[in-house]
Amino acid sequence: MNSHEKLDVLKKNIGTLGNVLVAFSGGVDSTFLLHTCVEVLGKDNVLAVTAISPTYQKEEAEWAKKCAASIQVRHILIHTHEMENREFAENTRERCYLCKRELFSRLRALAEKYSIPHVLEGSNMDDEGDFRPGMRAARELDIISPLRDAGLTKEDIRTLSKEMGLSTHDKPSQACLASRFPYGERITEEKLAMVAEAEAFLRKLGFTTVRVRHHGALARVEVGREYMGKMLDEHMRAMVVDELKRIGYTWICLDLAGYRSGSMNEVLDDHEAV
Repeated sequence: MNSHEKLDVLKKNIGTLGNVLVAFSGGVDSTFLLHTCVEVLGKDNVLAVTAISPTYQKEEAEWAKKCAASIQVRHILIHTHEMENREFAENTRERCYLCKRELFSRLRALAEKYSIPHVLEGSNMDDEGDFRPGMRAARELDIISPLRDAGLTKEDIRTLSKEMGLSTHDKPSQACLASRFPYGERITEEKLAMVAEAEAFLRKLGFTTVRVRHHGALARVEVGREYMGKMLDEHMRAMVVDELKRIGYTWICLDLAGYRSGSMNEVLDDHEAV
């Protein structure tokens, strides 16, 4: 199927739901999903909910508020408390499951409070190829993934979002800040703040596709390959080194493989990464 045929399937599936709560981050996927839900069901039958915690970039909540306002949909901000879970903070390979279990449990409780029968989240078909234990939490709590069910890929969603005039069509992908840490390294609010500050600085310099992977005192910087030359400019290199050292890193390195989603999962065995 082409992207428009998949969109038709998505709309048909959403149309059977009646009243929904959408997990809304303000990213490409959840904005597209929210917009489509409002188009199909009407804004009075859709509630958007954005989670706030130390594991999310602070500016993303403000962005989500603006996006929800532009779609003219009801929008609620909630706080999640995954950092209070000892196993999550210890950063086991179940980290993503524990995080999503915390989020989806709170969304499910909120949906029950407002008598909303269905909770939706924005995973797409491309998420099938990585290690995503959070999907297990979605299944356990009966969270629906309409984009994946309709066979929509990230490329489909960006193309359709552009046609719809959504400002998120070319927004760089974001992810929970906990994904910047190798499994086994304890996650703290101080470390999360270091990563957030370092990435915010790099984005201000124009590196829109960027991750700062936290390896103790070492920051491993991933940028899109198109930005490699810019990063290695002598003046730019010196600015980045000085700022990341000020933030608290001792060593700063550029990953020559460039940015790739889920790079911390490269240490997993093949059967674990399915």
